[in-house]
Parts: sequence; structure tokens; C-alpha cells
Amino acid sequence: MRVAIFEEAGAAPALQEVEHTALQDSEVLVRIAGVGICHTDLTGLNGNVPLPTPAVLGHEGAGVVEAIGADVHSLEVGDHVVLTFDTCGDCRSCNAGHPAYCELFAPLNYFGTRLDGTTTMVQGGREVHGSWFGQSSWGTHAVASARNAVKVDNEAPLHLLGPLGCGLLTGAGTVFNVLRPQPGQSVGFWGMGTVGVAGLMAAKALGCENIVAVDLNDERLALARELGATHTFNPSSTKDVVWEILEATGGLDSSMEAVGLGAVVREALASLRSPGICATVGLQTLENDITIDQGHLLIGRTLTGVIEGDADPHQLIPRLIEMWQDGQFPFDRLVAEYPLEDLSLALDDFRAGKVIKPILIPASSSH
Repeated sequence: MRVAIFEEAGAAPALQEVEHTALQDSEVLVRIAGVGICHTDLTGLNGNVPLPTPAVLGHEGAGVVEAIGADVHSLEVGDHVVLTFDTCGDCRSCNAGHPAYCELFAPLNYFGTRLDGTTTMVQGGREVHGSWFGQSSWGTHAVASARNAVKVDNEAPLHLLGPLGCGLLTGAGTVFNVLRPQPGQSVGFWGMGTVGVAGLMAAKALGCENIVAVDLNDERLALARELGATHTFNPSSTKDVVWEILEATGGLDSSMEAVGLGAVVREALASLRSPGICATVGLQTLENDITIDQGHLLIGRTLTGVIEGDADPHQLIPRLIEMWQDGQFPFDRLVAEYPLEDLSLALDDFRAGKVIKPILIPASSSH
């Protein structure tokens, strides 16, 4: 396996050879066809999530199953899969259909090891920390579990599907599972990255009437209009974005902010009519103080946090692929492809806002 290892927080990842350790009974080895870069990967690189190093990031992988553990019966060698977050599959949240709130979410996705403390990769005598969102897929291969490997249609473009496992799942899932707007209602989105645009496309597919997009990048606002936004606002060229939204729509029935800054949360909440619901999904750091007016809540508004769209990936990912095939979820419009060897360039372009969703393509992958 060739994987992108970073040695310490703030260091640039570099491609190096490693070996995967023996598959455990519930695990699968996946040859990666394409893997996205997500803002949560940047929090890992920056050290905002306490992941032990050396480590490999990447949590929007898609590929082909190459080997399976002894207890894996839901997948076969040769299956096409999208890798998503890992879960225990057996706690109260998992059994209730809310795997994003799995009681073991943190150790399964953030700690860099399996639950027994072993690593999925070694480099000679050195342990390399993987298991980032149950996969660590910035490389040619990844070790995942049967729980977080979602079998998908072999006819779909596998190298593009990885972001369905996190960014696209988060945005669309928040709309489908949490905001649940009805046809004809109004909904607004702050931040036109992968998550925000996914939410916008989902709202359009549900028949929302007024769809508001807010971003500081006029090119992204133009794309949002092409994908279904009826109103777009750039706060840097708007005197009072909340007032203008209220004037244009009469107030939003629901909103989603994918930025994570306190001022943005306030805008998304204040733009609601009563009653209304605002979902905050943007992650800055794990400790991030925000201030809101109690009055905004007392008149019947709700502010809720959402992880991974509160989605069951085994249900939502195939649904999003079907929507894409029907022309209702054109997520390929967000994608820019880079060879895996150009990871540094892809990271630079992503940080600079030049691309919405970079996808890394290992040299061993063909499409």
C-alpha cells in the first residue's frame, strides 16, 4: 500500500509505503478508486482533533473490495463500495436508526486505532495510525469494516462516489432527516461548499419554493443558482443579509449553516420565521463558543446540531446515487480530480477555495 502519512500536526502528508496488518474478522481491504478531501481532514492535519501520529487521513473513499475477514457475509471480493463513518452497530443509537450518534463514534473514528488498540498499518517496526473514520483512505488501499463499507451499483462512476460517504451525505441527510422541508416551503443554506450545495440540491429535489444560498464567493453563488437556488446573497456586498432574506422570503421555514462561525449561526437562526429550525453542521474546532439571542429561540425557533446528516449510510448513499442517475443530484458538478501524487496541490487548491470537492485518484485506479 502507498498512503499519505503525516508525521505531526501541521506537517504536510507524504506518500510512503506501508503494509496493512492482518484483517480482523469483520474487516475488508478496499482498493481505492477515488477519495475526497473534506474540511474534517484539515482539522486532523491542523491538530484540532487529537489524532496520534504518524497517521493517515482520508474519509471519503470509494473502491473495490479485495479481501474480506472471516465473519464478513454482506460483501464479496469484487464488490464496489463507498466508505463512510464507522459504528458499533449495536448500541442504543445504532439500533434506533441513528448510527451517526453511535456511543463508540469517537474511538471508532478519531483515535487512530482499532478498538483493541492495534493499528491497521505498519511501516517496518513502526505503527502507522489509521482507522480515521474507520478507513484512512488517502492511499491506494484502505482497511475498513463491513459496517462502514456500503455496497453500491457497479454501473455508477466509482471514482467519484467517495464524497457520498461524508460531505454529500451530511448536507443531503440534514435536509432529508432533520429539516424535512415540505414542498413549497423556504430553506436557506450558509456556506456553498460540498455540504451546503448537497443540502441545496436535496431541497430542490423535495420541491422547496424559495431556496436561499449565502456565501462570500460569487462564483459559488453562481453555481448555486444553476443547481436550484432562487435567491443568493454575498454578505460582503450586502448591507444586512438577514433583513434582505426576510424581505425576499418572508422568513425561512428552515436553514442549515455549514461554516461553524458564531456570526454565521446567528444569521441562519435570525433568518427563520416562527416556528422554524436551524441546523448547524459546520465544524471549526471541537470547542467553539457561539452566542445567540434567547429571544430567537423563545418565539418558537429551534437550533440543533447534526453529525453526518443523522443518516443511515446504507440507506442514503444508494438513494443519492439513484437521484444522481435521475438528474436530481448532480454532485459531479462540484468535483475536480487530482492524481494521488498531487495531494499537496489538491490541498492548496481546496484551502484557497479554488475547488469545492477535490478527489484524489490513485495511479492504480482506472476509469
